[in-house]
Amino acid sequence: MTLPRRIRIVEVGPRDGLQNERASVSTSDKIEFVNRLSASGLPVIEVSAFVSPKWVPQMADASEVFAGINRQPDTKYTALVPNQAGLDRAIAAGVEEVAVFAASSETFSRRNINQSIDASLANYALVCAQARAAGLPVRGYLSTAFGCPFEGAMAPDHVASVAARLIDLGVYEVAVSDTIGIAHPGQVPRVLDAVLARVPAERLALHFHDTRGTALANVLTALPFGIRTFDASAGGLGGCPYAPGAAGNLATDDLIYMLDGLGVETGVSLAALSEASAFIGSRIDHPLPSKYAQAWQSARR
Repeated sequence: MTLPRRIRIVEVGPRDGLQNERASVSTSDKIEFVNRLSASGLPVIEVSAFVSPKWVPQMADASEVFAGINRQPDTKYTALVPNQAGLDRAIAAGVEEVAVFAASSETFSRRNINQSIDASLANYALVCAQARAAGLPVRGYLSTAFGCPFEGAMAPDHVASVAARLIDLGVYEVAVSDTIGIAHPGQVPRVLDAVLARVPAERLALHFHDTRGTALANVLTALPFGIRTFDASAGGLGGCPYAPGAAGNLATDDLIYMLDGLGVETGVSLAALSEASAFIGSRIDHPLPSKYAQAWQSARR
């Protein structure tokens, strides 16, 4: 397999990682977590989400977190927004880039954001237009691209169609997402073949969860297709409310360890990233899922 020289990592731990945590993480600890992640050299950190505190209480302090972090010049600090109200709050907080989240599954879309796919995309068209007017790039998440907890398998051509519609709205990149961690290396090529027929590789990212232990294998499978951006979460934080008890996102620690071993550059210090993971691990009520983080902690005892 021909390997790329460099991979871009989008760190989603402070947002996707913490939003489903049972333990309440203080604003000051979130700020410290982001600052430690910044010190590792990560190029992109998704800091929080400007969503309703009623539905996602862990993200209620998004503005305060953005106000408190120490921003590094080579790191972009982003946030998730569901609508124009969220975008207004993000702009006021000095967010550099925002993300919207659509679904491949009609049922998941209605359960998750109480809108059909078409209605959500109509909403995001307005968000994208307003963000562009403010000079903000917009990223698009496409959830349940590999499988839905309600509808089962997703047709790759349908996934490709929704991805193309997001591009048409003006997002610069679509993160094709395995929301419940069901993807496997035999499936990834089928989805990518369909999506790449509609969207070029340089405008795609992949967002894997490690529910079934296949996240790293899925990354390796995707590399020959030209995918060069992967989402990951420090310590493997995360999960999905529709997959109870599931492991979290692809762990940034595990991903960097693998890529370092393969000679693929990320620009991220694994040692500094491990310190950040250990810090947030001390603030939650369960062990970190990351295998590398667990080994690193054991070696320090």
